[in-house]
Amino acid sequence: MKKMPIHVKIVISLALGVLVGVLLNRFWTPEVWASLGVNDKAAFLASGAADGNQPTWGAHAAKFAIDANRFIGRLFIRCLQFIAVPIVLFSLIAGAASLGDVRKLGRIGGKTLVTFMVTTAIAIVVGIGLAQALKPGSYVGEESKARLMSQYAAEAGKKASEGQERAKSMTAWDQLLDTVPSNPMAALATGQMIQVVTFALVLGAALTVIPRHRSKPVIDVCEALTEAITAIVQAVMSIAPYAVFTLICPIIATTGIDVLGALGVYAGTVVVGLALINFGLYPLMLRLFTPSSNRIGFTRFFRAMGPAQMLAFSSSSSNATLAVNMECSKRLGVPDDIVSFVLPLGATINMNGTALYQAVVAVFLAQLYGIPLTLGDQAMIVLTATLVSIGSAGVPGASVVLMVVVLQSINVPAEGISVILGLDRILDMCRTVVNTGGDAMTAAVVASSEGTLRKEEESAA
Repeated sequence: MKKMPIHVKIVISLALGVLVGVLLNRFWTPEVWASLGVNDKAAFLASGAADGNQPTWGAHAAKFAIDANRFIGRLFIRCLQFIAVPIVLFSLIAGAASLGDVRKLGRIGGKTLVTFMVTTAIAIVVGIGLAQALKPGSYVGEESKARLMSQYAAEAGKKASEGQERAKSMTAWDQLLDTVPSNPMAALATGQMIQVVTFALVLGAALTVIPRHRSKPVIDVCEALTEAITAIVQAVMSIAPYAVFTLICPIIATTGIDVLGALGVYAGTVVVGLALINFGLYPLMLRLFTPSSNRIGFTRFFRAMGPAQMLAFSSSSSNATLAVNMECSKRLGVPDDIVSFVLPLGATINMNGTALYQAVVAVFLAQLYGIPLTLGDQAMIVLTATLVSIGSAGVPGASVVLMVVVLQSINVPAEGISVILGLDRILDMCRTVVNTGGDAMTAAVVASSEGTLRKEEESAA
């Protein structure tokens, strides 16, 4: 076991978590629900109440197992999330300052942003095209639709109201204004990642224009703190294979196979689209934009990215995966200064998987409600999904709230998100894999364009 690669351990843990989750879900039969006096097992698990009835010992055991796994999984994610803001701040300051020249910073920043925007737009177009071709909305019957909307009505109402509030301030001007913190310390305290990125980039750029003997101590401190935080991540990652089991098991146990059956075509459309981006677009761009003498092929890319993408799948959080993704990008051959600049920026604003997901959801719900989409509507999806994906926090479930903005832009009822909530966490796991892969691919492309991409044997050494 000690010699087994960590990504292989994580795969085994995921498989065991799914298996145990299915067994626990199977235990929650209608007869067991009746003994608890509830009609909704998910509601019972969330509330911990049995409405005055005495549950069976089996129900107690299953609930304890699910609660214990959920607690350990949340503790693991909390350990990763509490270092997300420090590593973005210190690595971006060090990365921007170590470039040594504002002009070089602007050049690399421009290449990075262009790559982010192009891949995001392609992801959205792929999502719309697949949804229009496969028509997943036509496969959900009225009975399944009514049951799903009823089951998740309360949660959907809460997220819809949050999304509507967010939609009021989703103009392009407000988006730009929100990138600049009025109080950088408050942005750090509350985890406003886009504002943290702005503060770090401005401070890093400022360090390049003051005398080197004054800026070097600050850069050294930021680099040392980045290394210290990375050491913490490595310690936390030692328990990742066990934590992954505790993350996936409660999701499978409480979601159930019935939801997957009702939304199978919709889920399949999202997964196929994400696979096309992760296993098609990213390797293609690496083939096109890395030299033949140092090409990053399919095998090289995914061998290096295995641990990061496995953790992204289990944690559903780009921010929580950031430190591991940075280490994997260095294994890919990307130099430290570009990794420290591109990866924290990408974890905040580069959400290709999220953008594709939102495009598929918008078309799926429009089909479900029988609302025809014109070419103008589809163009609006591309525009709003791009803006929303940039504003999406790198934490589990954040994009559901912002999904309301996309739906409102094409006049689809916001309460429609209740239909897709049952599968959101599982699909969130899949799209986070694509988000993290896009960040690493961009870093490799930028490094190649700068002539600093290391060869595979150099990275191995």
